[in-house]
Amino acid sequence: MSDPNPAKSVPPYPYAVGATAADGIVTLDEGLFRRARFRTLVAVMFCYLFYYTGRQTFGFAIPGMMKELGLDKIQLGWCGAAMLWCYAIGQAINGQLADRFGGKRMMALGACFSFLMNVVLSFAHSLPTILIPWAINGLAQSMGWAPGSRILSNWFDREQRGRAFGWYLFAAGCSSVLTFGLAAAVLPLGWRWIFRIPVCLLLLGSIVFWLVAKERPSDIGHADLPAETEGDGEALSNEAELTVWERYRKGLTSLPFLFGCFSIGFQNLARYGLLVWVPVHLLGENWDKSSTKWVAMALPFGMALGAMTAGWMSDRVFKGRRSTAIILFLMIAAVLAGVTSQVPRESVLSMPLLFLLGFFVYGPQSGYWALCPDLLGRRFAGTGIGIMNFFAYLFAGLGEPLIGGLIQHAGSTSIAFTVVATACAAGSLLMLLVRR
Repeated sequence: MSDPNPAKSVPPYPYAVGATAADGIVTLDEGLFRRARFRTLVAVMFCYLFYYTGRQTFGFAIPGMMKELGLDKIQLGWCGAAMLWCYAIGQAINGQLADRFGGKRMMALGACFSFLMNVVLSFAHSLPTILIPWAINGLAQSMGWAPGSRILSNWFDREQRGRAFGWYLFAAGCSSVLTFGLAAAVLPLGWRWIFRIPVCLLLLGSIVFWLVAKERPSDIGHADLPAETEGDGEALSNEAELTVWERYRKGLTSLPFLFGCFSIGFQNLARYGLLVWVPVHLLGENWDKSSTKWVAMALPFGMALGAMTAGWMSDRVFKGRRSTAIILFLMIAAVLAGVTSQVPRESVLSMPLLFLLGFFVYGPQSGYWALCPDLLGRRFAGTGIGIMNFFAYLFAGLGEPLIGGLIQHAGSTSIAFTVVATACAAGSLLMLLVRR
């Protein structure tokens, strides 16, 4: 029997819905939905564009802290490790909190708290006064990525997810460009100002994000995306009924997902090995008057373009086969890192090599994040991304004192590129065990 009142039937995804006095339902056209989705994507990207000003300035401050406070590379490497490990712990917690409570408030609050911790660190006078606020800053920074990713998963389905995460990572890569540029510009004022001036933009980003972003389509009268099915074809259970343990168990019992977690661990070790130690490598002994400091800008430029390109390729070229794109990029990155380790920092090849290295090291991340909802389902997107980011920063934290110790022992910063090459090769081999 046909519906006697078809106006009350909810139109198909994604264009339902809003109450009216006449019959309770209105239909919104595709253009309205697309514009709302675009605004939310831009708002999330805008906020994350400034997030790295709160955590990627540390490498530029290391030479100044060493000189003024009498610290060495290993001690400051452990400070970096403390921040990254706290970030990892926070990711594991905040991912499932974003699934349960939504990501908008968490992302904005994390930005404000990170600003505060950076300002506190700028008054440091000893190792503990660097380590403690920097570690707490890791917890604040962990409130950004997974909650923002959950918002995007609410708006983009499986066919569009790779490109959405590619744009999100493009914003993250541009954040690195902005952070490196501001840190290099502020450097003549002293290392303390590196933690004061750039991070002010993070407050601006959080305000705009709060005013513009929407948690999910239903917040503004559209229908939410339909529930995705898992690999066995069964629909996911009601999101509100899931316990914390059920969310974690979903990720921790999926072998392909766990192999992906270990793979991104090595990839992120390589990434932060570059972000932290390339500035140290290029600044040299006369850090405050370095003639090669601007060469470092090539690295985040390459990262930004690599993230966007890899996300597009995983959707269009590799037809959703994320692992294939990741393996290709990491193998090329391993070769490039090996070559870069043999090139002097004053060489004209340094800038193009760093650009390509950033492109191929960071590019795979769009594939990793898209894998989380692909493998676990969209309702577990925040939890999966949080777990994966926990592994990513656990490994990255291990790399900081490791690389610092190797540099101090060998007396050459070039050894950082050898570690990066090894990590990229390991990450690509692990992805051979992921079939998606």
